[in-house]
Amino acid sequence: MMRSLYSGVSGLQNHQTRMDVIGNNISNVNTTGFKRGRVNFQDMISQQTAGAAAPTAEVGGVNPKEVGLGMTVASIDTVFTQGNLQTTGVATDLAIQGNGFFVLKNGEESFYSRAGTFGVDVDGTLVNPANGLRVQGWMAQDINGEQVLTTAASPTDITIPVGSKDPARATSNVNFACNLNKNTPEILEGASEADIARGTWNTEFKIYDSFGNTHNLAVSFTRVTGTPNRWRANVVIDPENAEFTDTRVGLGTTDGEQNYFYVNFDNTGTLLSVDDSLERGSNPTGEIVLQASFNVPESNPNADGTPTRQTFNINLGTIGSQRNTVTQSASKSSTKAYDQDGYTMGYLDNFKIDSTGIITGVYSNGTNRTIGQVALASFANQGGLEKAGDNTYVESNNSGIAKIGESGVAGNGKLLAGALEMSNVDLTEQFTDMIVTQRGFQSNAKTIQTADTLLETVLSLKR
Repeated sequence: MMRSLYSGVSGLQNHQTRMDVIGNNISNVNTTGFKRGRVNFQDMISQQTAGAAAPTAEVGGVNPKEVGLGMTVASIDTVFTQGNLQTTGVATDLAIQGNGFFVLKNGEESFYSRAGTFGVDVDGTLVNPANGLRVQGWMAQDINGEQVLTTAASPTDITIPVGSKDPARATSNVNFACNLNKNTPEILEGASEADIARGTWNTEFKIYDSFGNTHNLAVSFTRVTGTPNRWRANVVIDPENAEFTDTRVGLGTTDGEQNYFYVNFDNTGTLLSVDDSLERGSNPTGEIVLQASFNVPESNPNADGTPTRQTFNINLGTIGSQRNTVTQSASKSSTKAYDQDGYTMGYLDNFKIDSTGIITGVYSNGTNRTIGQVALASFANQGGLEKAGDNTYVESNNSGIAKIGESGVAGNGKLLAGALEMSNVDLTEQFTDMIVTQRGFQSNAKTIQTADTLLETVLSLKR
Protein backbone atom coordinates (compact mmCIF):
# COMPACT_ATOMS: atom_id res chain seq x y z
CA MET A 1 0.00 0.00 0.00
CA MET A 2 2.85 2.38 0.82
CA ARG A 3 4.41 1.65 -2.55
CA SER A 4 1.46 3.24 -4.32
CA LEU A 5 1.90 6.38 -2.24
CA TYR A 6 5.48 6.85 -3.41
CA SER A 7 4.59 5.89 -6.98
CA GLY A 8 2.03 8.65 -6.92
CA VAL A 9 4.58 11.08 -5.47
CA SER A 10 7.06 10.27 -8.24
CA GLY A 11 4.31 10.80 -10.78
CA LEU A 12 3.43 14.20 -9.28
CA GLN A 13 7.05 15.34 -9.20
CA ASN A 14 7.90 14.29 -12.72
CA HIS A 15 4.67 15.53 -14.27
CA GLN A 16 5.51 18.84 -12.60
CA THR A 17 8.87 18.73 -14.38
CA ARG A 18 7.08 18.07 -17.66
CA MET A 19 4.75 20.99 -16.97
CA ASP A 20 7.77 23.18 -16.26
CA VAL A 21 9.22 22.33 -19.68
CA ILE A 22 5.89 22.93 -21.42
CA GLY A 23 5.57 26.27 -19.63
CA ASN A 24 9.06 27.24 -20.77
CA ASN A 25 8.20 26.25 -24.35
CA ILE A 26 5.04 28.35 -24.34
CA SER A 27 6.82 31.34 -22.78
CA ASN A 28 9.35 31.20 -25.63
CA VAL A 29 6.82 30.82 -28.43
CA ASN A 30 8.02 34.14 -29.92
CA THR A 31 11.71 33.85 -29.01
CA THR A 32 13.95 34.06 -32.08
CA GLY A 33 15.75 30.81 -32.80
CA PHE A 34 14.31 29.02 -29.74
CA LYS A 35 14.22 25.21 -29.84
CA ARG A 36 11.51 23.52 -27.79
CA GLY A 37 12.17 20.99 -25.05
CA ARG A 38 10.58 17.55 -24.73
CA VAL A 39 10.30 15.37 -21.61
CA ASN A 40 10.46 11.58 -21.87
CA PHE A 41 9.44 9.35 -18.95
CA GLN A 42 10.57 5.87 -17.94
CA ASP A 43 9.56 3.51 -15.17
CA MET A 44 11.71 3.11 -12.07
CA ILE A 45 13.04 -0.08 -10.56
CA SER A 46 10.44 -2.74 -9.70
CA GLN A 47 10.25 -4.78 -6.48
CA GLN A 48 10.09 -8.49 -7.13
CA THR A 49 7.73 -10.47 -4.91
CA ALA A 50 8.33 -13.80 -6.66
CA GLY A 51 10.93 -14.84 -9.15
CA ALA A 52 10.48 -16.62 -12.43
CA ALA A 53 10.45 -20.43 -12.60
CA ALA A 54 11.64 -22.52 -15.49
CA PRO A 55 9.30 -25.14 -16.96
CA THR A 56 9.63 -28.76 -15.79
CA ALA A 57 8.45 -32.03 -17.21
CA GLU A 58 5.25 -31.73 -15.24
CA VAL A 59 4.39 -28.02 -15.39
CA GLY A 60 5.17 -25.00 -17.45
CA GLY A 61 7.26 -21.98 -16.48
CA VAL A 62 6.11 -19.24 -14.11
CA ASN A 63 6.64 -15.53 -14.80
CA PRO A 64 8.14 -13.25 -12.14
CA LYS A 65 5.86 -11.14 -9.96
CA GLU A 66 7.03 -7.49 -9.79
CA VAL A 67 5.53 -4.32 -8.39
CA GLY A 68 6.70 -1.05 -9.97
CA LEU A 69 7.96 1.66 -7.67
CA GLY A 70 7.00 4.64 -9.78
CA MET A 71 8.45 6.61 -12.72
CA THR A 72 11.21 9.08 -13.43
CA VAL A 73 12.37 11.46 -16.15
CA ALA A 74 14.30 9.57 -18.80
CA SER A 75 15.49 12.66 -20.71
CA ILE A 76 14.71 16.28 -21.43
CA ASP A 77 15.58 16.69 -25.09
CA THR A 78 16.09 19.84 -27.12
CA VAL A 79 14.26 19.37 -30.41
CA PHE A 80 16.26 21.06 -33.21
CA THR A 81 13.62 21.03 -35.92
CA GLN A 82 13.59 23.94 -38.37
CA GLY A 83 11.64 27.00 -37.29
CA ASN A 84 9.68 29.17 -39.70
CA LEU A 85 11.53 32.06 -41.33
CA GLN A 86 10.23 35.60 -40.97
CA THR A 87 11.38 38.37 -43.28
CA THR A 88 12.59 41.49 -41.49
CA GLY A 89 14.35 43.47 -44.21
CA VAL A 90 17.27 44.23 -41.86
CA ALA A 91 20.54 43.53 -43.69
CA THR A 92 22.30 42.19 -40.59
CA ASP A 93 19.51 39.74 -39.64
CA LEU A 94 20.48 36.19 -40.58
CA ALA A 95 18.54 32.93 -40.58
CA ILE A 96 19.93 29.43 -41.04
CA GLN A 97 18.07 27.07 -43.35
CA GLY A 98 19.17 23.61 -42.27
CA ASN A 99 21.79 22.52 -39.76
CA GLY A 100 24.36 24.70 -38.08
CA PHE A 101 24.91 27.41 -35.49
CA PHE A 102 26.35 30.88 -35.52
CA VAL A 103 29.66 31.13 -33.67
CA LEU A 104 29.83 33.89 -31.04
CA LYS A 105 32.73 34.92 -28.83
CA ASN A 106 33.09 36.53 -25.43
CA GLY A 107 36.85 36.87 -25.15
CA GLU A 108 38.11 33.32 -25.65
CA GLU A 109 34.81 31.69 -24.63
CA SER A 110 32.73 30.34 -27.52
CA PHE A 111 28.97 30.27 -27.72
CA TYR A 112 26.68 28.90 -30.42
CA SER A 113 23.27 30.19 -31.43
CA ARG A 114 20.49 29.85 -33.98
CA ALA A 115 19.31 33.42 -33.38
CA GLY A 116 20.71 35.74 -36.03
CA THR A 117 19.63 39.11 -34.65
CA PHE A 118 22.93 40.87 -35.35
CA GLY A 119 24.09 44.44 -35.75
CA VAL A 120 27.30 46.50 -35.82
CA ASP A 121 28.79 48.35 -32.87
CA VAL A 122 30.64 51.66 -32.87
CA ASP A 123 33.79 49.95 -34.22
CA GLY A 124 31.89 48.25 -37.04
CA THR A 125 32.19 44.81 -35.40
CA LEU A 126 29.32 42.45 -36.17
CA VAL A 127 27.78 41.58 -32.78
CA ASN A 128 24.65 40.40 -31.04
CA PRO A 129 23.40 43.79 -29.79
CA ALA A 130 21.58 42.19 -26.84
CA ASN A 131 24.76 40.97 -25.13
CA GLY A 132 27.70 42.19 -27.21
CA LEU A 133 28.86 38.70 -28.24
CA ARG A 134 30.98 38.99 -31.37
CA VAL A 135 30.03 37.08 -34.50
CA GLN A 136 32.85 34.93 -35.85
CA GLY A 137 33.93 34.38 -39.43
CA TRP A 138 36.76 35.20 -41.81
CA MET A 139 37.93 38.59 -43.03
CA ALA A 140 39.00 38.95 -46.66
CA GLN A 141 42.68 39.64 -47.33
CA ASP A 142 43.82 42.07 -50.03
CA ILE A 143 46.26 40.21 -52.28
CA ASN A 144 47.46 42.23 -55.29
CA GLY A 145 44.21 44.15 -55.41
CA GLU A 146 41.99 41.07 -55.11
CA GLN A 147 39.96 40.18 -52.02
CA VAL A 148 40.71 36.59 -50.99
CA LEU A 149 38.92 34.57 -48.28
CA THR A 150 40.82 31.83 -46.46
CA THR A 151 38.17 29.75 -44.72
CA ALA A 152 40.72 27.15 -43.60
CA ALA A 153 42.06 29.68 -41.10
CA SER A 154 40.73 30.12 -37.57
CA PRO A 155 37.65 32.35 -37.48
CA THR A 156 38.00 35.88 -36.12
CA ASP A 157 35.77 38.83 -35.32
CA ILE A 158 33.99 40.25 -38.38
CA THR A 159 34.39 43.99 -38.86
CA ILE A 160 32.40 45.90 -41.47
CA PRO A 161 34.33 49.12 -42.26
CA VAL A 162 31.34 51.45 -42.50
CA GLY A 163 32.39 54.71 -44.20
CA SER A 164 35.76 53.33 -45.30
CA LYS A 165 37.39 54.40 -48.56
CA ASP A 166 37.97 52.35 -51.67
CA PRO A 167 40.99 54.06 -53.32
CA ALA A 168 40.95 54.97 -56.98
CA ARG A 169 42.27 52.41 -59.42
CA ALA A 170 43.73 53.08 -62.83
CA THR A 171 42.19 51.26 -65.78
CA SER A 172 44.36 48.32 -66.81
CA ASN A 173 42.03 46.45 -69.17
CA VAL A 174 39.34 47.54 -71.63
CA ASN A 175 37.33 44.85 -73.43
CA PHE A 176 35.74 45.32 -76.86
CA ALA A 177 33.16 43.06 -78.51
CA CYS A 178 30.25 42.89 -81.01
CA ASN A 179 30.14 43.56 -84.73
CA LEU A 180 31.55 45.81 -87.47
CA ASN A 181 29.24 46.20 -90.47
CA LYS A 182 30.85 44.65 -93.55
CA ASN A 183 28.76 46.99 -95.73
CA THR A 184 30.23 50.12 -94.19
CA PRO A 185 31.37 52.29 -97.14
CA GLU A 186 35.09 52.87 -97.71
CA ILE A 187 36.34 56.42 -97.29
CA LEU A 188 37.82 57.39 -100.65
CA GLU A 189 40.24 60.21 -101.37
CA GLY A 190 38.44 63.55 -101.45
CA ALA A 191 35.45 62.24 -99.47
CA SER A 192 33.14 64.80 -97.92
CA GLU A 193 32.59 65.16 -94.19
CA ALA A 194 29.27 63.36 -94.58
CA ASP A 195 30.98 60.45 -96.42
CA ILE A 196 33.63 60.29 -93.71
CA ALA A 197 30.95 60.18 -91.03
CA ARG A 198 29.07 57.38 -92.85
CA GLY A 199 32.30 55.37 -93.25
CA THR A 200 33.43 55.69 -89.62
CA TRP A 201 32.21 53.72 -86.59
CA ASN A 202 33.05 55.81 -83.53
CA THR A 203 33.11 54.39 -79.99
CA GLU A 204 33.71 56.17 -76.70
CA PHE A 205 34.20 54.81 -73.21
CA LYS A 206 35.26 56.22 -69.84
CA ILE A 207 38.54 55.08 -68.32
CA TYR A 208 40.37 56.21 -65.18
CA ASP A 209 43.91 57.19 -64.23
CA SER A 210 45.58 56.43 -60.89
CA PHE A 211 44.13 59.59 -59.34
CA GLY A 212 40.59 58.58 -60.23
CA ASN A 213 40.29 61.22 -62.95
CA THR A 214 38.01 60.31 -65.84
CA HIS A 215 39.36 60.15 -69.40
CA ASN A 216 37.54 59.55 -72.66
CA LEU A 217 38.77 56.58 -74.69
CA ALA A 218 37.73 57.18 -78.31
CA VAL A 219 38.29 54.36 -80.83
CA SER A 220 37.12 54.87 -84.42
CA PHE A 221 36.96 52.03 -86.95
CA THR A 222 37.18 52.60 -90.75
CA ARG A 223 37.56 50.16 -93.60
CA VAL A 224 40.95 50.07 -95.36
CA THR A 225 40.46 51.13 -98.98
CA GLY A 226 41.16 48.38 -101.49
CA THR A 227 41.75 45.62 -98.92
CA PRO A 228 38.74 43.40 -98.10
CA ASN A 229 38.07 42.43 -94.48
CA ARG A 230 40.64 44.87 -93.10
CA TRP A 231 39.86 47.77 -90.78
CA ARG A 232 41.92 50.57 -89.30
CA ALA A 233 41.28 51.54 -85.67
CA ASN A 234 42.38 54.95 -84.41
CA VAL A 235 42.76 55.31 -80.64
CA VAL A 236 42.66 58.71 -78.96
CA ILE A 237 42.54 59.52 -75.25
CA ASP A 238 40.64 62.74 -74.53
CA PRO A 239 40.12 63.86 -78.15
CA GLU A 240 39.63 67.45 -77.01
CA ASN A 241 43.16 67.35 -75.48
CA ALA A 242 44.83 64.80 -77.74
CA GLU A 243 48.10 66.72 -78.26
CA PHE A 244 48.82 66.57 -74.53
CA THR A 245 47.74 63.00 -73.88
CA ASP A 246 49.77 61.65 -76.86
CA THR A 247 48.07 58.27 -77.34
CA ARG A 248 50.11 55.33 -78.62
CA VAL A 249 49.02 51.76 -79.38
CA GLY A 250 50.99 48.63 -80.18
CA LEU A 251 51.35 44.88 -79.80
CA GLY A 252 53.91 43.23 -77.60
CA THR A 253 55.60 44.54 -74.49
CA THR A 254 56.01 48.08 -75.82
CA ASP A 255 53.15 50.42 -76.52
CA GLY A 256 54.02 51.32 -80.10
CA GLU A 257 54.78 54.63 -81.76
CA GLN A 258 51.45 55.56 -83.36
CA ASN A 259 47.84 55.68 -82.21
CA TYR A 260 46.36 53.17 -84.66
CA PHE A 261 46.25 49.47 -85.45
CA TYR A 262 44.66 47.18 -88.06
CA VAL A 263 42.05 44.48 -87.54
CA ASN A 264 41.74 41.62 -90.05
CA PHE A 265 38.82 39.20 -90.51
CA ASP A 266 38.44 36.03 -92.57
CA ASN A 267 35.69 35.54 -95.17
CA THR A 268 33.27 34.33 -92.48
CA GLY A 269 33.67 37.54 -90.49
CA THR A 270 35.65 35.88 -87.70
CA LEU A 271 38.59 37.73 -86.14
CA LEU A 272 41.75 36.61 -87.96
CA SER A 273 44.61 38.82 -86.81
CA VAL A 274 45.70 42.27 -85.71
CA ASP A 275 48.81 44.25 -86.60
CA ASP A 276 50.07 47.60 -85.36
CA SER A 277 51.81 50.57 -86.95
CA LEU A 278 55.18 48.81 -86.57
CA GLU A 279 53.81 45.90 -88.65
CA ARG A 280 53.89 43.49 -85.74
CA GLY A 281 51.25 40.76 -86.03
CA SER A 282 49.12 39.15 -83.37
CA ASN A 283 49.29 35.58 -82.14
CA PRO A 284 47.15 33.65 -84.67
CA THR A 285 45.70 31.34 -82.01
CA GLY A 286 45.28 33.42 -78.88
CA GLU A 287 43.68 36.52 -77.46
CA ILE A 288 44.16 39.85 -79.16
CA VAL A 289 45.56 42.26 -76.59
CA LEU A 290 46.98 45.63 -77.58
CA GLN A 291 48.83 47.92 -75.25
CA ALA A 292 47.86 51.59 -75.22
CA SER A 293 49.41 54.48 -73.28
CA PHE A 294 48.84 58.17 -72.73
CA ASN A 295 50.22 61.07 -70.70
CA VAL A 296 48.48 61.61 -67.36
CA PRO A 297 47.76 65.35 -67.02
CA GLU A 298 48.70 67.13 -63.78
CA SER A 299 50.85 64.24 -62.57
CA ASN A 300 54.37 64.39 -61.22
CA PRO A 301 56.89 64.10 -64.07
CA ASN A 302 59.48 61.37 -64.21
CA ALA A 303 63.09 62.00 -63.14
CA ASP A 304 64.07 62.95 -66.67
CA GLY A 305 61.26 65.50 -66.85
CA THR A 306 59.03 63.47 -69.15
CA PRO A 307 55.34 63.23 -68.23
CA THR A 308 54.02 60.17 -66.43
CA ARG A 309 52.40 57.74 -68.84
CA GLN A 310 49.58 55.34 -68.03
CA THR A 311 49.41 52.02 -69.86
CA PHE A 312 46.37 49.80 -70.29
CA ASN A 313 45.32 46.84 -72.45
CA ILE A 314 42.72 46.82 -75.21
CA ASN A 315 41.26 43.32 -75.59
CA LEU A 316 39.46 42.58 -78.87
CA GLY A 317 38.67 38.95 -78.05
CA THR A 318 40.02 35.58 -79.16
CA ILE A 319 41.00 34.70 -82.71
CA GLY A 320 38.51 32.30 -84.29
CA SER A 321 35.87 32.94 -81.63
CA GLN A 322 32.45 34.58 -81.95
CA ARG A 323 31.83 35.12 -78.26
CA ASN A 324 32.93 38.36 -76.59
CA THR A 325 35.00 39.10 -79.68
CA VAL A 326 34.92 41.72 -82.42
CA THR A 327 33.40 40.25 -85.62
CA GLN A 328 32.55 41.45 -89.13
CA SER A 329 29.22 40.65 -90.77
CA ALA A 330 26.64 42.38 -92.93
CA SER A 331 24.75 43.68 -89.96
CA LYS A 332 24.59 47.02 -88.21
CA SER A 333 27.80 47.97 -86.42
CA SER A 334 27.61 47.46 -82.65
CA THR A 335 31.23 47.12 -81.60
CA LYS A 336 32.01 49.03 -78.43
CA ALA A 337 33.91 48.80 -75.18
CA TYR A 338 31.66 46.95 -72.75
CA ASP A 339 33.87 46.67 -69.70
CA GLN A 340 36.86 48.27 -67.98
CA ASP A 341 38.36 47.70 -64.54
CA GLY A 342 39.18 51.21 -63.35
CA TYR A 343 37.23 53.43 -61.00
CA THR A 344 37.40 56.58 -58.92
CA MET A 345 37.62 56.69 -55.13
CA GLY A 346 34.47 55.63 -53.29
CA TYR A 347 33.04 55.17 -49.79
CA LEU A 348 31.31 52.13 -48.35
CA ASP A 349 27.61 52.92 -48.70
CA ASN A 350 26.04 49.58 -47.95
CA PHE A 351 26.72 45.87 -47.60
CA LYS A 352 24.88 42.65 -48.30
CA ILE A 353 25.16 39.03 -47.19
CA ASP A 354 24.49 36.14 -49.56
CA SER A 355 23.44 32.52 -48.93
CA THR A 356 27.05 31.42 -48.35
CA GLY A 357 27.55 34.05 -45.66
CA ILE A 358 29.87 36.20 -47.77
CA ILE A 359 29.60 39.89 -46.85
CA THR A 360 30.00 42.17 -49.87
CA GLY A 361 30.59 45.89 -49.50
CA VAL A 362 28.87 48.22 -51.98
CA TYR A 363 30.85 51.42 -52.58
CA SER A 364 29.74 54.77 -53.94
CA ASN A 365 32.04 54.38 -56.96
CA GLY A 366 30.06 51.35 -58.13
CA THR A 367 32.54 48.71 -56.98
CA ASN A 368 31.75 45.67 -54.85
CA ARG A 369 34.33 44.33 -52.41
CA THR A 370 34.30 41.09 -50.43
CA ILE A 371 34.59 42.05 -46.76
CA GLY A 372 34.32 38.70 -45.03
CA GLN A 373 32.28 35.57 -44.50
CA VAL A 374 30.14 34.37 -41.58
CA ALA A 375 31.17 31.02 -40.11
CA LEU A 376 28.83 28.22 -39.06
CA ALA A 377 29.44 25.40 -36.59
CA SER A 378 28.04 21.88 -36.59
CA PHE A 379 28.20 19.11 -33.99
CA ALA A 380 28.16 15.34 -34.06
CA ASN A 381 25.36 15.44 -31.46
CA GLN A 382 23.69 18.84 -31.35
CA GLY A 383 21.19 17.47 -28.83
CA GLY A 384 24.08 17.22 -26.35
CA LEU A 385 24.66 20.97 -26.27
CA GLU A 386 24.06 22.78 -23.00
CA LYS A 387 21.87 25.87 -22.92
CA ALA A 388 23.73 28.94 -21.66
CA GLY A 389 20.94 31.51 -21.81
CA ASP A 390 20.63 34.46 -24.20
CA ASN A 391 19.61 32.04 -26.99
CA THR A 392 23.05 30.43 -26.84
CA TYR A 393 24.52 26.97 -26.32
CA VAL A 394 27.93 25.72 -25.23
CA GLU A 395 29.75 22.47 -25.86
CA SER A 396 29.28 19.56 -23.46
CA ASN A 397 30.99 16.21 -22.99
CA ASN A 398 28.40 14.57 -25.25
CA SER A 399 27.97 17.17 -27.98
CA GLY A 400 31.36 16.73 -29.58
CA ILE A 401 33.61 19.62 -30.55
CA ALA A 402 32.43 22.29 -32.97
CA LYS A 403 33.23 21.71 -36.63
CA ILE A 404 33.49 25.22 -38.04
CA GLY A 405 33.13 25.84 -41.76
CA GLU A 406 31.27 27.66 -44.50
CA SER A 407 27.52 27.55 -44.94
CA GLY A 408 26.32 25.01 -47.47
CA VAL A 409 29.46 22.87 -46.97
CA ALA A 410 29.92 19.65 -44.97
CA GLY A 411 26.33 19.50 -43.78
CA ASN A 412 25.98 23.15 -42.79
CA GLY A 413 22.78 24.87 -43.86
CA LYS A 414 22.43 27.97 -45.99
CA LEU A 415 21.98 31.52 -44.79
CA LEU A 416 19.17 33.91 -45.61
CA ALA A 417 19.88 37.59 -44.98
CA GLY A 418 17.10 39.96 -43.97
CA ALA A 419 15.22 37.20 -42.15
CA LEU A 420 15.10 35.49 -38.76
CA GLU A 421 14.27 31.94 -37.68
CA MET A 422 11.26 31.85 -35.40
CA SER A 423 10.70 29.53 -32.46
CA ASN A 424 9.80 25.95 -33.39
CA VAL A 425 7.19 25.77 -30.59
CA ASP A 426 3.80 24.57 -31.90
CA LEU A 427 1.12 25.91 -29.55
CA THR A 428 -1.40 23.26 -30.60
CA GLU A 429 1.02 20.52 -29.62
CA GLN A 430 2.00 22.27 -26.39
CA PHE A 431 -1.59 22.79 -25.24
CA THR A 432 -2.38 19.15 -26.01
CA ASP A 433 0.67 18.09 -23.99
CA MET A 434 -0.46 20.42 -21.23
CA ILE A 435 -3.86 18.67 -21.03
CA VAL A 436 -2.22 15.25 -20.99
CA THR A 437 0.25 16.40 -18.33
CA GLN A 438 -2.54 17.91 -16.23
CA ARG A 439 -4.54 14.69 -16.38
CA GLY A 440 -1.46 12.68 -15.50
CA PHE A 441 -0.81 14.93 -12.52
CA GLN A 442 -4.44 14.63 -11.41
CA SER A 443 -4.38 10.85 -11.79
CA ASN A 444 -1.25 10.56 -9.64
CA ALA A 445 -2.84 12.82 -7.05
CA LYS A 446 -5.89 10.53 -7.10
CA THR A 447 -3.57 7.57 -6.54
CA ILE A 448 -2.26 9.21 -3.36
CA GLN A 449 -5.79 10.05 -2.22
CA THR A 450 -6.94 6.47 -2.78
CA ALA A 451 -3.93 5.06 -0.95
CA ASP A 452 -4.67 7.45 1.91
CA THR A 453 -8.26 6.19 2.01
CA LEU A 454 -7.02 2.60 2.25
CA LEU A 455 -4.70 3.54 5.09
CA GLU A 456 -7.58 5.24 6.87
CA THR A 457 -9.66 2.04 6.51
CA VAL A 458 -6.84 0.01 8.06
CA LEU A 459 -6.55 2.47 10.95
CA SER A 460 -10.27 2.32 11.54
CA LEU A 461 -10.12 -1.45 12.19
CA LYS A 462 -9.00 -0.64 15.71
CA ARG A 463 -12.18 1.27 16.56
